[in-house]
Amino acid sequence: MTTELQDLLERLVQLLDASGVPFMIAGSFASAAHGLPRTTQDIDVVIDPPSHRELDALVKSMAPDRYYVDADAARDALRRRSMFNVVDQTSGWKVDFIVRKDRPFSQDEFARRMKLTLLGVPVFVASAEDTIVAKLEWSKLSGGSERQGRDVAGIVATIGSELDLPYIERWVRDLDLTDEWLAARKTTV
Repeated sequence: MTTELQDLLERLVQLLDASGVPFMIAGSFASAAHGLPRTTQDIDVVIDPPSHRELDALVKSMAPDRYYVDADAARDALRRRSMFNVVDQTSGWKVDFIVRKDRPFSQDEFARRMKLTLLGVPVFVASAEDTIVAKLEWSKLSGGSERQGRDVAGIVATIGSELDLPYIERWVRDLDLTDEWLAARKTTV
């Protein structure tokens, strides 16, 4: 499985770079990079296409015999700043392409992305702090996801005092995530 996933990551990076679409890995892959690994069903990739031309180039570069992607769904996601899915038919992995939201947190999150190596592939990944805030937000949206809380707890346990707590707490306040942050801090891994 690691070889399939490594191959998929390599291909995704090549397609994104060739199309001129800036990106970062987010979600459970980012939390595993900063904290504790866990199983997942998909890869979350936040993208920030400069215009529809780069997004169209990305979609067109995905050969139909290798990827399932709906060009109309991709354009709609860009318009609405939402997400669309791509299925890698070689490995069966689903990739959620999430268009970067147009709000201060999402702008900061994307600007702070960092270059890491995942499965031997150099990729941009959301920072630990931004992954925490995003996981807290997902927890709130899902009504208190225990999984998101464990991901946050894993990052806190792994990185601990190196985390930029004032940065996290600023966004926790601004995004009204205090209850989720307190609950995640009580979670054990």
